[in-house]
Amino acid sequence: MKKQTAVEWLVDEIEKHYITNGTLDPTIVMELRRQAKEMEKEQIEEAYDDGLFDGSMDDINYRMHKQYYNETYGGDK
Repeated sequence: MKKQTAVEWLVDEIEKHYITNGTLDPTIVMELRRQAKEMEKEQIEEAYDDGLFDGSMDDINYRMHKQYYNETYGGDK
């Protein structure tokens, strides 16, 4: 089964909320954004780990995915 990207999930959720309500509540949009950003973070960390384990594991190149995410995307922003 193919996983959804965070962007695909967000678009689907926005469409569902809009079709159901005919409008988008800003509070819902903010929560969906928060959830999508968390999904994206998890997907980036998983992709980094997958690449790490498929590539070099020496001490010089080894960085944990959370450190990679924080350095690349500025932490919880």
